[in-house]
Amino acid sequence: MASVLSVSAQTQVSRNSDFIVAVVDSVPITNHDVRSRAPQLRDQLKQQGKAIPEGDALLKAALERLIVEKALLQFAKETGVTIEDEAITQAEQRMAAQNQISVDALHQKVKAEGSSIERLRQNLRDQLTLQRLTERNVPGRIKVSDTEIDQAIRDRQSASVDINPDIELGHILISVPEKATESELSALQSKAQSVLAAVKRGDDFARVAKEFSDGSERDKGGLMGLRAASRYPTLFVEATKSLNVGDATLVRSGAGFHVLKLFTKRASSVMTVTQTHARHILLRPGGQLSQTTARAQLADYKRQIEAGKADFEKLARAHSQDGSAQEGGDLGWASPGMFVPEFEEVMNQLQLGQIADPNISRFGVHLIQVLERREAPISERELRELARNNLRDKKFEETYQLWAQEVRGRAYVEYRDAPQ
Repeated sequence: MASVLSVSAQTQVSRNSDFIVAVVDSVPITNHDVRSRAPQLRDQLKQQGKAIPEGDALLKAALERLIVEKALLQFAKETGVTIEDEAITQAEQRMAAQNQISVDALHQKVKAEGSSIERLRQNLRDQLTLQRLTERNVPGRIKVSDTEIDQAIRDRQSASVDINPDIELGHILISVPEKATESELSALQSKAQSVLAAVKRGDDFARVAKEFSDGSERDKGGLMGLRAASRYPTLFVEATKSLNVGDATLVRSGAGFHVLKLFTKRASSVMTVTQTHARHILLRPGGQLSQTTARAQLADYKRQIEAGKADFEKLARAHSQDGSAQEGGDLGWASPGMFVPEFEEVMNQLQLGQIADPNISRFGVHLIQVLERREAPISERELRELARNNLRDKKFEETYQLWAQEVRGRAYVEYRDAPQ
């Protein structure tokens, strides 16, 4: 929405050079409209990493965007989609907060750019109308089959072989005394290399382990058990991740020399999902508390916490305006999709212990801190639901474009003079 701020500043076309370039139903699109939209379209395509047309091609693309938009707005009018004034006021407040200015300063900025508050609010009304219209019409058109879900799960399981497979390692430890001399160390290294050579030429691993290993797995034939790679020592996982089943390698640690053989590697039988343990302080703008003031207050809390002058938990208990306040803002462990997107997106970008700048969601203004992350088992039902949601997200844009073109196709469009 912040792009509305610069609608007039992005291009200046004199009144004498403005003219109608197209009509959608009974709504005109002017040359000024197209030239104002073109820079916004260029920025949007750049952010999406898409090819950016230049010159007349860019103007033509901007015109087509406006035609679709006008057709959708007309369809919204016909189907009774309306936006309350209060929602527009809240959108103004969010825009001002995103630009870290007050609503009054936002209005002054818009006027200084040659636009008006009425134009700003109408732009916001149109954006909210399109958003509400999309929410009503697109999700129900997205179809995800069981076959697609099954394939997505198979793909995820295949990927887990590289991410966190179940593995079983054979381990033979040639221990090195803490104060071993150079000659002792050299002799033990030679012994370890001889053991490795025996394993590589196919000697029975269990027999070699029982004869030479100083490790606790010696009586088990050197086998460490089948389990997720994340439950093995990191040194062992790193040393064997590029091995094929049946291969062996030698690695050194503080305990000594380790001969490792990869016996099994397969997709984990237990699927996991990354869960996040976070906490927050929520302020809900309203009454005497504006969104700008709420952001400033939370920013001050962040400075105090990071300077060691305040405690996050105590501030949350005293000031947070939701049910987590009594828990010091603690939100517990959360799987993907449990929080609203605007909250989760910020949370997922944080490192452990990091506190985000105040951010806005539909519930208010948040100060978020991530405490922990973990891989947690996920049930078959949860896995299928996660796969379904991911597939729906991937199909959303394509479904939206098809639907928008259907609406555009039903509208009366008359092209006039080409935009300049």
